[in-house]
Amino acid sequence: MPPCNRPGIFEAGCDEAGRGCLAGPVFAAAVILPDDFSNPLVNDSKQLSARRRMELRELIKEQAVAWAVARVDADEIDRINILNASIEAMHRALDALTVRPGAVVVDGNRFRPYRDLDCRTFVKGDGRLANIAAASILAKTERDLFMEEAHVRYPVYAWDVNKGYPTRAHREAIAVYGPCPLHRASFRLLPEQGPSLFDRCAGGDI
Repeated sequence: MPPCNRPGIFEAGCDEAGRGCLAGPVFAAAVILPDDFSNPLVNDSKQLSARRRMELRELIKEQAVAWAVARVDADEIDRINILNASIEAMHRALDALTVRPGAVVVDGNRFRPYRDLDCRTFVKGDGRLANIAAASILAKTERDLFMEEAHVRYPVYAWDVNKGYPTRAHREAIAVYGPCPLHRASFRLLPEQGPSLFDRCAGGDI
C-alpha cells in the first residue's frame, strides 16, 4: 500500500485502539512516514499477530519521520463519550508530533478539524494507507501493553487475554467481582444493563 495519500507534505496518519473495550483508556497514534517508505508487512493491526505487531512497532518508530501516541482515560471517556474521546486522543497524538504535519488522514468516517490542516477520513484506511496502518499498530501495541500491566493489578478480569474487550469471561468476572476503577461506567458492562452510552453513541444518538 502507498505510504500516504499525498506525498511531499508530511502527511500524518491517525488511528485509535480500544474504542469497543469495557475497560481502560482509548489510545491513538499519529505517524508521518517517509515518502519512500515500503514494507508489505505494515497493515491493519487487526490482521497481524501480536508478535508481528510488536516487531513492526519498533520498525515504525525507527523509520518514521515522526510518531506519537496519546490516550484518553476511562473517566474522561465517561464524561465526553467514546467517539469524542477517540477523536481527542488522535488530536493529542497530533499535538505530540515533533514534526508539524502538512495534512492528516484518519481511519474511519468521523473526525473533527485539527488546527488549519486538511483532514480526510478513509473507511478501512488502515488497510489502504501505510501511515494509517502504522498508526493502528502503534495504538494497538501501546494499549495492549497498558492492559497487560493493568492485569497485574486486576487479574480477575484476564486482561492479559481479552485486553478489556467484552468477552464472555470478562463479563462473567464483572458479574462476580463487580467493576474496578478502570472500567468505563458509561458502557453496558453487563447485558442486563440495557443500552449504554456507547451503544447510543455508536448508533449516532450522541
